[in-house]
Amino acid sequence: MKICLSTVLLFLTTITFSQNKDSIDQEMTLLFLGDIMGHSPQITSAYDESSKAYDYHDVFKYVEPIISKPDYAIGNLEVTLAGPPYKGYPQFSSPDALAVACKDAGLDVLVTSNNHSCDRGGDGIIRTIQILDSLEIMHTGTFCDMEERQKNHPLFIENDCMRIAILNYTYGTNGLPYPEPTVVNMIDKDLMKADLEIAKSKNVDKIIVVTHWGSEYKLQPVQYQIDHGKFLFENGADIIIGAHPHVLEKMVWEKSESEEGKEQLIVYSLGNFVSNQRKRYTDGGAMIQLTLKKEGNTTRIKDAGYYLTWVYTPEESGKKKYYVLPAAQFENNPEFFDNAESYNKMNSFIQDSRELFGNENLNVPEYIYENGNWSIQVSTE
Repeated sequence: MKICLSTVLLFLTTITFSQNKDSIDQEMTLLFLGDIMGHSPQITSAYDESSKAYDYHDVFKYVEPIISKPDYAIGNLEVTLAGPPYKGYPQFSSPDALAVACKDAGLDVLVTSNNHSCDRGGDGIIRTIQILDSLEIMHTGTFCDMEERQKNHPLFIENDCMRIAILNYTYGTNGLPYPEPTVVNMIDKDLMKADLEIAKSKNVDKIIVVTHWGSEYKLQPVQYQIDHGKFLFENGADIIIGAHPHVLEKMVWEKSESEEGKEQLIVYSLGNFVSNQRKRYTDGGAMIQLTLKKEGNTTRIKDAGYYLTWVYTPEESGKKKYYVLPAAQFENNPEFFDNAESYNKMNSFIQDSRELFGNENLNVPEYIYENGNWSIQVSTE
């Protein structure tokens, strides 16, 4: 059971903080997922002919125990919920059932600023927000109008000991403008600097920026990501979580012993959480879990680790299915798979990902699965 307070209790924040200064539980756990896509074959797979309805719960069947455990699980919703006709690439609109399954699996926050935010114009932006609101899924990145943005941005998540600001921006919207009065947060230095100043003024313990950026299918961050990441850190961001390339890119946790609270963690790309992309490097992704710990007036990252995930697409009863697997849990379980090819493809993804992260990551190890339990892998070097 998650221990975070509901956002409907925000007015009790000051009282709660003062009453829990000496609380034993001075931690918050966060889990970030990569791109939640909705290609046409995924829409077809989710349709149940007998009930004439869509159902995406199977997608989360094997990762739900991981997603539901942290205080907050945060994903990148890279589709609109614009209603029918439902379509995939290049202008996405997925059934509302996708968001329902996200909610039921334990996702608390969905960020919505990405290059597909405007796929169905202003109506698509507004309806996506309305559906998330109706499901009580917190969200940020797109807004019905400027008044809503001023009221609800940044997004704040909290528990009984700390408060975190989340901001979300995209490099662009595939050339599709967002029509007034809707707003899509863009990667603009002046805008982001102003937003970071607002976040810093709100008595927050950490500021997290979720960025939609980079070059698709590149395993290394491009200069644009590096430069903008540096800019965000210089102006107050503590943690940056990246999306968009559809492949994994490195995770770097710079720890500082000289100045309290000056640590910085950046994930350049979490890759795909779920999609129909099946080429090498694109058929999986990673989830990163962080534990924040408050000691006195300082909040630090206590630990950080990643779970590799892989999208398994067997055919069942004549229909292609989509299951997101926590890869380490299944890498030594070939009998689970319907054929050797699927098992070998997952292990190729695991090998590629571990090679990349083994060479490029700093202070962010893998969660491994042993005897039914997950634990962070610690290097013995």
